[in-house]
Amino acid sequence: MATATESQLDVEITLTETAPCTKQIKLHVPAAAVDARLELALSAFMSDAALPGFRKGKAPRALLEKRFGGSILNETRGQLMSEAYTKAIEDNKLRPISEPRPVDSEVIPELTRGKPFYFTVEIEVAPEFATPDFTSFEVKKPTIEVTPDHIEGEILRQSYRWGTPARIEGPLENLDRMLGKAVVSVEGREGAYFETDKALCVVPAKEDEGKGALLGLLFDGLDVALLGKKVGDTVKVSTTGSDSHEREELRGKKITIEYTIVEAERITPRTNKELAEMFGVETEELFMEQVKDALEQRRDGEQRAAMREQIAEQLISKIDFELPTKLTEEQATRTIEQQRMELLSRGIDPASVETRLAELRGKSEQSAKDRLKLFFIMARLAEYFGVNVTEQELNGRIAAMAAQQNARPEQMRAQIEKSGRMNEVVSVIRDAKVSDRIIAQAKVTDIAADEWNKIVEAKSASSKA
Repeated sequence: MATATESQLDVEITLTETAPCTKQIKLHVPAAAVDARLELALSAFMSDAALPGFRKGKAPRALLEKRFGGSILNETRGQLMSEAYTKAIEDNKLRPISEPRPVDSEVIPELTRGKPFYFTVEIEVAPEFATPDFTSFEVKKPTIEVTPDHIEGEILRQSYRWGTPARIEGPLENLDRMLGKAVVSVEGREGAYFETDKALCVVPAKEDEGKGALLGLLFDGLDVALLGKKVGDTVKVSTTGSDSHEREELRGKKITIEYTIVEAERITPRTNKELAEMFGVETEELFMEQVKDALEQRRDGEQRAAMREQIAEQLISKIDFELPTKLTEEQATRTIEQQRMELLSRGIDPASVETRLAELRGKSEQSAKDRLKLFFIMARLAEYFGVNVTEQELNGRIAAMAAQQNARPEQMRAQIEKSGRMNEVVSVIRDAKVSDRIIAQAKVTDIAADEWNKIVEAKSASSKA
């Protein structure tokens, strides 16, 4: 127990760990401190009070107490609670990750003159851990040369991305896009869980093996459900919510979407010459050189991302601590949104990002816990390394995201701010800088891209098993 001796507020603080990363804080304000604060509040109120028939500050004390005593008590109680809680956090150097909440159904008592004031709250705090030896980390650096086949494939992708859409009625083919009405139902819940008239969907490409995303969920056999359909048709697809979904009510539940196709379009790809003209390049040859440069930059970014992912895996395996028992929906959502910002900043188109996020939601519960664990680790290591995110770095990342989506930086910033995702962008930059600090100390070994892909595929197969 710690008792304040120098603070303006005399308060006794008792801390109890009730669960991993969960602290129960009992706060006791003696009767003398309560009376002193009430007297201070009443005196301040009296000096400013202006009642009819009395000059300012001259109204009788008894009249003021009778008329405004209740509000003064409530206001003083709130101030005492805030100050006592802040003192408990600062004196014990706690790192809250949740808002304080009453213990069970405990009712906070009224503030009464001549009586002590006490209340108990519970909070979740950031976990503690020892910093590992980063020289023991081993990182593989995948290397690859950009070939003509890579350039040709990228030009083909751009030709569809900037192609000319045309309305169609059907039958639908691979890569056709549609807008429709979606009605979502969840096992065990009455009525519709969610409805929208503007659900975007794309018929999966042949190489996607039938998997596709709809409303942020990944569906097997989406191509079978959509191929050959036409505007006006309704299809039903189902999947099972992952155990790690950020919405608790969807975890492990059968989710069915009834999708009615309202509009559909097919893309006619642009020619190489048209693409060159669109990007302001004089010849197709110069356009190909420009594409090569862009691919090399993307390769370097993916290379760095692969190294950072290895750092993340080793941090999770080498640092051990228990997570807070109450994993809130807000925290789970934050990890998903951070992944969204990280993928967009790497130049991955929005549709592919949503597909990857759908896959991410489908991972095991352990994977979700690992992501949350990494969030705490990175936050603490950012302090350890003294890593901060500057406004220039933030503007640069937003500009890069805007360029990938053919938008102006100010538009992208406004979009991010409106969606409340700016903190996720900051976290992406911060985590990258932390990872790079660790890579600088780690043992780095070059590895051919083919060999690296085999490692990734083996890891993926193991994860699915």
